[in-house]
Amino acid sequence: MSLAYLAQETTSTVTGTGYGAIGYGLAAIGPGIGVGIVVGKAIEGIARQPELQGTIRTNMFLGIAFTEALALIGIVAGFLFG
Repeated sequence: MSLAYLAQETTSTVTGTGYGAIGYGLAAIGPGIGVGIVVGKAIEGIARQPELQGTIRTNMFLGIAFTEALALIGIVAGFLFG
């Protein structure tokens, strides 16, 4: 490579590609923490009152479903706005 080639002025543009993946990564942090809390508290509840195992498990799965809906909203928003 010659020195003249290296000295040429080049223009670069920054595009928005790849930001959707970063946005979804950030959007997945909250539901990940939420699912961990929901499952942990359900295990504590079952350990304290084993006779309510069925009810607690049902409520746990509902909580997981609602929390994971946030992750799905995050990935859709990444596709729409990315």
